[in-house]
Amino acid sequence: MTLVPFDQLDGFIWYDGAFVPWKDAKLHVISHGLHYGGCVFEGERAYNGKIFKLREHSQRLVDSAHILDMEMPYTTEQIMQYTQETFEKSGFQYAYVRPLAWRGPEQMGISALHTKTHVAIACWEWATYFTSEAWEKGISLKTSKWRKPAANTAPTASKAAGLYMLGTLTKHEAERAGFHDALVLDYRGYVAESSGANLFMVKNGVLNTPIADCFLNGITRQTVIEMAKGMGIKVEEKVIMPDELLTADEIFVTGTAAEITAVSKIDTTTFNVGPISRALKDAYHDFVRA
Repeated sequence: MTLVPFDQLDGFIWYDGAFVPWKDAKLHVISHGLHYGGCVFEGERAYNGKIFKLREHSQRLVDSAHILDMEMPYTTEQIMQYTQETFEKSGFQYAYVRPLAWRGPEQMGISALHTKTHVAIACWEWATYFTSEAWEKGISLKTSKWRKPAANTAPTASKAAGLYMLGTLTKHEAERAGFHDALVLDYRGYVAESSGANLFMVKNGVLNTPIADCFLNGITRQTVIEMAKGMGIKVEEKVIMPDELLTADEIFVTGTAAEITAVSKIDTTTFNVGPISRALKDAYHDFVRA
């Protein structure tokens, strides 16, 4: 099967206040965001014709821009409106939605005080990130040599494009070794997350997840914590060391793209896809489509 490059898809992209043909949505090579990482974005999913947690994602986009000292030209409500219009124009029922904001070409150099913040919103049809077979059997993770930085060395509370350079490096490292994804530790050696999804472990019926103090506190992560508590599952946000993780009864990752995906292997240690993972996956599946 030949994959169509993303810049050659059909449709329209909302770009600085107007819809433009998909293939014409371009930016200049001398754009500050391209050279210096001044870009923030969101990943959103639509199910049954409705974008899941649109307000939360739109607010996070605005907050991320503020963390990067980028002046956002639109309010959260306006971002919600334009995102909804973009999704409706696509005609899709199940889709991935990508709003992003970046510093433009008005100034070149480390300083960006005189750049304009540009905003675009794209939407494309997309069903799942991992295959259903991968979920049933669980995915494999390889512990990466790379570490998550401390919160005072990078804007880790933002969904900033520059931070995902690390995710790409860790995922390439894992895939080249024959794994689905990476397990990433933080600068202290604590368990953090995968290349781009939050991580949970089940031990003796308790759902544990690392404290999100140097990586993104995902919207799906927050949703799963709320759901688990509502189902009577005890949840603890705590420091998890790699050795403790390897003694878990169940492990899964969460994210807008990954949803809830079970983990069956970390390096050479294997795990079962257990009942709590399955129950939460089923509950999440129903919740996002409700």
